Amino acid sequence: MNKKVAIVHDWLVTNAGAEKVLKAILEIYSDADVFSLVDFLDEKERDVILNGKHAKTSFIQKLPFAQKHFRNYLPLFPKAIESFNLSNYDLIISSSWAVAKGVKKTDKQQQLHICYSHTPIRYAWDLYEEYTANLSQPKKFLVEQTLKYIRKWDLATVDRVDYFIANSKFVQKRIQKTYGRDAKVIYPPVDVERFSLQKQKEMCYLTASRLVPYKKTKLIVEAFNAMPDRKLVVIGAGEEFEDIQKIAGENITVMGYQEDSVLIDHMKRAKAFVYAAVEDFGIVPIEAMACGTPVIALNDGGTAETVVDGVNGVHFETQCVEDIINAVERFESLKFDASNIAKGAESYATSRFKQEFKDFEQLILRDKRII
Repeated sequence: MNKKVAIVHDWLVTNAGAEKVLKAILEIYSDADVFSLVDFLDEKERDVILNGKHAKTSFIQKLPFAQKHFRNYLPLFPKAIESFNLSNYDLIISSSWAVAKGVKKTDKQQQLHICYSHTPIRYAWDLYEEYTANLSQPKKFLVEQTLKYIRKWDLATVDRVDYFIANSKFVQKRIQKTYGRDAKVIYPPVDVERFSLQKQKEMCYLTASRLVPYKKTKLIVEAFNAMPDRKLVVIGAGEEFEDIQKIAGENITVMGYQEDSVLIDHMKRAKAFVYAAVEDFGIVPIEAMACGTPVIALNDGGTAETVVDGVNGVHFETQCVEDIINAVERFESLKFDASNIAKGAESYATSRFKQEFKDFEQLILRDKRII
């Protein structure tokens, strides 16, 4: 008898890194049903991520203003994720960076729950101080009380997961620190086939991401402002777009959001891809490598694992202007082999992810003591 599979995703509002993981998991379990707090994908995104499927959603989907402001219902997220009835499913896979891992099983002996953890809830744990530091009263009090409740609930639901998979060694350590649980590391899928090697590079550096504070794009721009002889292209949209546009020097081109074809073209031609965020994994730097483009990145988080200093890029140690400048100067003193960089990126391919995920499930079924 074929097993029934439920895939639980936190929310479906855009096609970002977590959704690329969801897409690959759905390609493994094509008959699976998808559950999500909300599903506001447009039809193009739905076809790409879910192959046209609609997720089974929680009551938050129908609350006022949910489409644009569903995050304001954070205090209700635990109850919403627990409201899903998964009694008919043999295998539950949660794709979790918030509350999906807290979904309830109805038969602890017969149902298997594997959590693919992108990270324990950032704003409740690692970024707690950052999220609460600049809030005014009484909003700060309300946010602090909400996050304390989320943290308590998050810890109370750890035992609902039978096996954790971490998307990097960095997240594996977070899972151990936060939950006291071991995790298998399976790096996320990167669609390297969409990218092609280009050996001939131009003089411009490139950075691309959502323009939000933790991505530290503003810091990269400030560093290149101090290097007016070096050109930088910035691709991405977000709350910092206008500020970045205002401070960017004449050597910096701020392009805003661009279609994939434009981004990939710039990745192929860039002298190097510059990245300053502490990422759980970081898919975009791998995509740049798939084009044969070396990466200048922070020696922390996922890029500490994927960028090998002197082989496919250069590390800098802290998120500061001086370190980025020094890294760019050191990068220019080195030589890189574009073919080798692109070949290395192939080890993160989607086919590799799917095989490792399937192998892990089979190992669990054979021997539940493997982790």
